[in-house]
Amino acid sequence: MTILIIYILIFIAAFYIVKAVSSMSKSRDDFTSLKTVTFGDESAVMPNRAASIISVIAIFAIWGSFTGSKLTPIHVPGPFIGELSFTYTAVNSSGETDDAEVRISVYDVQTGEIPDKIDIDPGLGFALNDTAQIITYRSALVKVQKNDVGGKDKKYKVIAINGESILPSSELFIDNARVYMTAKGTLSLTPYKGWQMQPVWLPSPEAVWSRLTKIASEGYKNFSLFEHLGWSLLRVVVGFFAGALIGIPLGYAMGLSGWFRGWFDPIVEFMRPVPPLALIPLVIIWFGIGEQGKIILLFLASLWIMTISARAGVSGVNIAKIHAAYSLGASKWQIMRLVIVPNSLPEIFTGARVSMGVCWGTVVAAELVAAQKGAGMMIITASKFQMTDLVIMGIVLIGVIGYAIDILMRISENYLVPWKGK
Repeated sequence: MTILIIYILIFIAAFYIVKAVSSMSKSRDDFTSLKTVTFGDESAVMPNRAASIISVIAIFAIWGSFTGSKLTPIHVPGPFIGELSFTYTAVNSSGETDDAEVRISVYDVQTGEIPDKIDIDPGLGFALNDTAQIITYRSALVKVQKNDVGGKDKKYKVIAINGESILPSSELFIDNARVYMTAKGTLSLTPYKGWQMQPVWLPSPEAVWSRLTKIASEGYKNFSLFEHLGWSLLRVVVGFFAGALIGIPLGYAMGLSGWFRGWFDPIVEFMRPVPPLALIPLVIIWFGIGEQGKIILLFLASLWIMTISARAGVSGVNIAKIHAAYSLGASKWQIMRLVIVPNSLPEIFTGARVSMGVCWGTVVAAELVAAQKGAGMMIITASKFQMTDLVIMGIVLIGVIGYAIDILMRISENYLVPWKGK
C-alpha cells in the first residue's frame, strides 16, 4: 500500500510538472493540440514520451529505494543492524528478584559476514547477563532462564523488561526491537524490520542484473539463456500462427455466412472465456507432456481470439462501401478482395496483437509440465528454490520480449495497413 501511494504521488507530481513545462515551451494555438478523443482518429491522443520516461524511472527508483539498492540515492528506512540491549527482571522460586542485561547482535546474513559472539560478564546474583545473535528480518527466542541460576524451576519467571512489567502473551517495545512473551514465559525478540523488502521477496535491481549476466555467460540447467528464450519464442510463434491459420478463415466464414455463424458461434463463445490454464490437464491427457501438448495449448489460446477478431472485422465493414462496389460492377470475389479484406485487416491486426500477448503469457504455463528449456521453465524451477532474483529476471525478459513483439507488430500494421483509422 505504501509503494502504491508513493507511485500515485509521483504520477500526480510529474503530470503537473510536465504540464507546466509544456505550457511554457509550446504554443497551443495549433489545431492538433486542441484535439480531443474522436472516433476513428487515433491521432487525437498520442502517448506523452516524457510521461513514459518518468514512469520507467519512477518504477526503478521505487524498486531501488525499497530494496536498499546502491543505484538509488534515497532509501526508505531499512532493518536495524547492529547491537541492542535490554534489562530484564526475574523472580526465582524463593520470591527474590534480580536484574540482568541481554546484549543482542543483529546482522545481515546476505553480506556473508557473521559477527563474533559478544563477550559479556555474567555478573552476580541468580539472574546472569546473556548474549544472542539474530538475523535481520527474523525473530528469535531469547531463553534467559537457561543461563540463570534456578531458571528451570517452575516458579521462576521474568516479570519486567527495562522496568516495565510484562505478562505471558503480551508485548512491549524497546529501542529498535519488539519483545513478546510467549504463553510459557519465554521472550521472543524481533528487531525493527523497516520498510525495505527482504531479498527473498524482492531483490535489488543490481542483484537481478548480476543474475542475468551470470545466466547469460554460464547458462541454466545445461542450456544457454538464448536457447531458453529461443525455445519459448518458437513455441509462441508456432502456436500463434497455427491459431491464426485456422481462426482467420473461420472468422471470415462466420462473418459472411449465417449458417457458419450459427454453427460455430456457440463453440466460439463457449471456449472464448475459458482460460488456457484451465485446459492444461486436458491437454496433458490428450497430447502428453511433450512439445505437441505445449503447441496445442498455445494454439487454443490464439484460435478463439483470432476467430473473433476476424469475425468482428468482417461484420464491421461499412455496408455502403459494398453497395458502392456492386454499383460499379464489382464481382463477389472483387468485393471480398478489394473491400472486405482491406477493411477487416485493422481489426485482425488488433486481434493478432492481443493473441500474441496472450500466447506469450501462456507459454509460462505451457512450460510448467516437463519442460527442459524455456523462459517459463526457468521461472518455475527458480521459484521452487526461492531464487527470487532469477524469477524477476525471467519476468523482466518475458516483458521486454513481449513489448518488443508488440512494437514489431505495430510497425507491421502501419506498413501493411496504412489506411487504418482513415
